[in-house]
This record gives sequence, C-alpha cells and structure tokens, in this order.
Amino acid sequence: MSGFVVWVDFRLKRGARDSFRALVAANATASVRDEAGCRRFDVMEARGEPDRVLLYEIYDSEAAFENHCRTAHFDEFNTQSAPLVDTKVVTRCDLVLEAST
Repeated sequence: MSGFVVWVDFRLKRGARDSFRALVAANATASVRDEAGCRRFDVMEARGEPDRVLLYEIYDSEAAFENHCRTAHFDEFNTQSAPLVDTKVVTRCDLVLEAST
C-alpha cells in the first residue's frame, strides 16, 4: 500500500500547550472527517517534554496533503497556532508499509 506521510515536530512556547492542543485537535478531527485523502492524523506528546507535540499524518498521496494545506481548517490552525510555537520541523516521507491494516 502506498501513501504519503507527514511527521511534524512542534516545540511550543512555555505555557502554550493547552491552547495548542485545542487548535490541533480541531484540525486533526476535521482533517480525518472532511478530507477524503486523509487516512490518519495522530497527535502525540513526548513523555517528559511538556512543550513538545508531534503529529503523524498519513495521506493517500502528496497531492492529498497539498489539498489539506489549502483547507479552511488548516489555515485557521496554522494562523492561530503560529504565535504558540517556538520551532516546527516538518518531515515528508513515502509510506512503504502500513502494517496496521
């Protein structure tokens, strides 16, 4: 099974976690619910690192991810979360095995 994966590593400003979590939860939920090409959108917190949030997203294709980046819910998340973030690293990957299916 092929696919496109995005791994995002956020380092948040101190005290921003709760606000960020609300924004990312809305974005993740809308992505899976409303985007045909979004197969998975997980939000994780690193243990012992309260200001670090990671995203693991699987799309049918890179084009589906690019469509995600043009949605209103992504734009709202991106705009509103930017002041809460110190650093953001995005890693794009090709999915070579999806063992959960």
